[in-house]
Amino acid sequence: MGQGQSTEHAARNVTTEHLSHELAQRFAIKCFTPLELTHFKDVFRTLADDQDGIQFWKEETLCRFLVIPDALGPGPVIYQMATYLGAFPFPSLAPSILTREAMLNVVVVMTERYGKVLKKGKADRNKLFFRSLAVYDRGMSSVPEKPELDTSTPSKARHEIAAEEGHERVRGHVAGFDIDEAGSDEEEDDDELSLAALESLDAIEVFKNDQKADTKVHHARIPIDNFRGLLMLLLVLAPLESQEPLTRYAEGLTESRLKGLRRVADSILWSFIPEENAGISYHAFNTIVPASLPYLFDGLNPLFEHFLFSKNIDLSRRRRSTASHPTLRSTASSVPDSPFEPLLPREGEILDLNILSQLSFFMKGSNLFRRLRLLYSGGEAGFSIGSFEQKVLNWRAPSILLVSGTRLSVVPHDSRQRTLADKLPPKKHPDGVSGNSKSNKVVYGVYLNVPWKQTHKEAIGDSDSLLFQLEPIHEVFHASTINRDYATLTKSGIAFGNPPARAKPVSGLSSHVYLGAVSLLLDESLEYGVFTHDVSGGGSFHPSKVRNHSWQDRFEIDSLEVWGCGGDEEAERQRVAWAFEEREALARKNLNLGKDIEADRALLAMAGLLASENHTSGGSMG
Repeated sequence: MGQGQSTEHAARNVTTEHLSHELAQRFAIKCFTPLELTHFKDVFRTLADDQDGIQFWKEETLCRFLVIPDALGPGPVIYQMATYLGAFPFPSLAPSILTREAMLNVVVVMTERYGKVLKKGKADRNKLFFRSLAVYDRGMSSVPEKPELDTSTPSKARHEIAAEEGHERVRGHVAGFDIDEAGSDEEEDDDELSLAALESLDAIEVFKNDQKADTKVHHARIPIDNFRGLLMLLLVLAPLESQEPLTRYAEGLTESRLKGLRRVADSILWSFIPEENAGISYHAFNTIVPASLPYLFDGLNPLFEHFLFSKNIDLSRRRRSTASHPTLRSTASSVPDSPFEPLLPREGEILDLNILSQLSFFMKGSNLFRRLRLLYSGGEAGFSIGSFEQKVLNWRAPSILLVSGTRLSVVPHDSRQRTLADKLPPKKHPDGVSGNSKSNKVVYGVYLNVPWKQTHKEAIGDSDSLLFQLEPIHEVFHASTINRDYATLTKSGIAFGNPPARAKPVSGLSSHVYLGAVSLLLDESLEYGVFTHDVSGGGSFHPSKVRNHSWQDRFEIDSLEVWGCGGDEEAERQRVAWAFEEREALARKNLNLGKDIEADRALLAMAGLLASENHTSGGSMG
C-alpha cells in the first residue's frame, strides 16, 4: 500500500522534460537500427545551427533538407507540425525547439515507427496530426507573414520558452494564432497516442496534469489556406517511395500543374466544410479522413525517412574497411538516380497526375502508380455500349471507371433531354453542392474489384467496390453488404447501385428507371449520367458521412474512361481472351455444310434443326 503511494507520488514529481527525454531514448533504441541512428545523427549534425552549445534546426533548414517546393508554400505548416510533434507527448512543451531529441520524435511519428514502442497508438496518428495543424479562432482563412526566429531561444529549456513573454511565437508559426496549446478533439480530451507513450513510461498522471493546461481545445481549427498548401504538397508526395528524392516529382510544377493541384485540393477541402469556408474542426477531420482519405498522409513516411539516409556515409567503403566508424564522402559522388518510369503511361481526358494522386488518397498507391492502363476512352472508341464492351470485357483484374460531365438545367432544353427526363422518376432532390466551382462540372467514379461482364439477372461487384465523387467535392461512398447490386452492364446502360433492369415492363409497375439510394447511372447511349444521393439509405452504397441531405446530379457526359489496374501480364491475358473469342466467332461464321447437301439437310431435319419437306417438326417421335 505504502509502496504504491510512494510510486504514485514519485510519478507526479517527475518533470515532463525528464519523461520526454526518457521517451526519446526509448524511441532511439527500439525504433531504429544502429546504422539508421548513425545516419540520423550525421544528417542532423551536418545541417544544425549551434548556439550556446545547443544544436537545433531552423525552419529554412528543415524545408531545404526535405526539398519542400517554394511554389506550394507549405514550408511554415510543415515546420509548425514538426515543432508540435517534437514535444510529443506533452502539448505544454510545444512549440519545441528542433533539437536532436525533438527531431527524433518527429521522425518516429512521421514514419510510424512508434508502433515498436507504443502498442496502442497506431490508429491515433491522424489525431496527433490534427493537433499539430490546429490553431485557435482568430481569422482562419489566411497565413500571415512569418515572424523572425528569436535566436536566443535555443539556449533556454523548452518549458521556459513556452512560459516566456506570453508564449511568443517561434519562426514558422502562423502569426495571429495562439498555437502553443494543442488543438484537440471536440468529443474526447485524451490523446490515445500520448496516453500510450506515457503508459510505456508509467507516467499517466503526469500526462493528465499536463493536459489541464489545454484550456482551448474546443475552439481548435485548421486554417483553410494552411491545409490547402499541405494538401497540394501531399498530392505531389503521393507517389514518393523510400529514398526517392522529392525533386523527381516537384521539378515539373508548371503553372498548369499548380492550377490542377489547387483545383483538386479545393475539392478535398470542400469535403470537410461543404457549406461554409470556416476552419476545419476535429469532428470533420476525424469523420472525413478515415472514410474518404485513409492514405492522405502516407507520403510523409518516405519524405521523413530521408533523415535515415545520410549522403555523407559511404557504406561500400565501410564494408571494405576494418575501421569501426563510417567514412564520410562528398554528396557530389552520390550514386546516380535510377531511370524514372512514368507514373502514368499516358494521361486521359479525365485522369492526369493530379487526379491519380487524389485516387491514391483512398486507394493504395501501389495499385495505381505505374499500374494503370487505359482500356476505354469514349473520345477515342466512341460513346456506345458496344464499343465499351469491346474494350473492357476480358480484363481479368480490378478497374476504375471515371466519368465527367456538366450538370443539366432543371427544364430540358431539347428532345434528347426530354427523352431522358421521361425515363427517370420525377426529380425531387436539388443539385449537389458546387463548392468553389462555377462551371457546373462534376466528376464521379467507381472502383470494381472484379472483372466486367454483361449482366442479365445478377449484378457484379463485391464489398470492396467503391463509388466516389472527385469534383467539385471529394467523397467516397463505401459498399454496403445489405444490398449487393453494385454494378450492372446491359444494353440499356451502365449502372452502379441500381438493381438489374427488367427485361420487359411489368404490368402495374412504373416504367421509369429505378434509381438506388446512392447510385450512378449512365444511359444506353452513354450521353447522360445521373448520380443520386438519398439520405434514407438502404442501397448498395452507404450515404455521405458529412452531407446529411439528399441531392441528385443529372449531367451530360463530356468524358468517360475505364482504367485497368494491372500491368503487362493482365493486358496479355485480355489480348489472348479476345483473340480466342474472335477465332471462335470466325469458326462459327465459316461453318460449312458437307458436299452432300441433301444428306446434310436430312441429318439436320432428323436433329430437329431444320423442317422436313412435309413441314413437320424435326425430332418428333410421332
